[in-house]
Amino acid sequence: MLPTPEPERQDATWLAGAEVAIVGLGLMGGSLAGALRGAGAAPRACRRVVGIVRRAETVAAAGPWVDTATADLAAVGTADVVILAVPPRTILQLLPIVAAQMRPGALLTDLGSTKSAIVEVMSSSPAGLLLAGGHPMCGKEAGGLAAADPQLYRGAPYLICPVPSRPAAAVAHTAALARALGAQPRVLDPATHDQLVAAISHVPYTGAVALVLAAAQLDAPTGGAIWELVAGGFRDTTRVAAGELDMWIDILLTNRAEVLAHLQRLTGVLTTLATALAAEDTAALGAALGAAQERRRRLFRA
Repeated sequence: MLPTPEPERQDATWLAGAEVAIVGLGLMGGSLAGALRGAGAAPRACRRVVGIVRRAETVAAAGPWVDTATADLAAVGTADVVILAVPPRTILQLLPIVAAQMRPGALLTDLGSTKSAIVEVMSSSPAGLLLAGGHPMCGKEAGGLAAADPQLYRGAPYLICPVPSRPAAAVAHTAALARALGAQPRVLDPATHDQLVAAISHVPYTGAVALVLAAAQLDAPTGGAIWELVAGGFRDTTRVAAGELDMWIDILLTNRAEVLAHLQRLTGVLTTLATALAAEDTAALGAALGAAQERRRRLFRA
């Protein structure tokens, strides 16, 4: 079991009085803003939510989600918490710029889906800052502020990666933030995070892409008839292939080593299945299918 940070009374009190600046108001940042600001029936979790965006039209659209929206990155200077809710490579670019403008004692965290490179850059930030890598395990295929949902984080694992030699308060405060969203904080080191998430998220995405592209090779030969036969199994298995393209390119490139390593594991399993099928080896085929069936049923009993 992954460690769960113990909740502390002062962490909740600290968040209630905090100004939170969210850099990026897409699906993840917008949903987080709505949850903190108390959209719907949820109570407000912090004193003030500031949204920092790139485009003027997003500033105008952000009104229902934040207390203040701006395109000026200098707004991080007054915040108690700054959350980078942008793709991983953009996080890496922004980290030193944002950290240099923050006040001592403030918390800097992120929502990036990969962690090793991000935590490494965080470790070189000014000594007075609290820093922790963050990765909420939730999302949708649709992106952008229009898809934001204040309930998005509810019940989801929220992985927190400590930054070496930084105060433990950074993890405690990030855990308080996660709980305010309705998420379940868990602590994990960056290298293990990237290995495990490659297996359960990043490579499954590449698998969904491969299934769509392989089926598409039968499009022309069948006059498009293949798509008339698509049912729930194909739809469910390939759902994540419809995800936001730029985000997934960033994820795969910033977790390249672990994705490649797990792709090799997956290729080995597919080769085993192909070998058993080619040899009409019923026992080997049944053993592999049965092992997967048992594991899947134990993981998801519903």
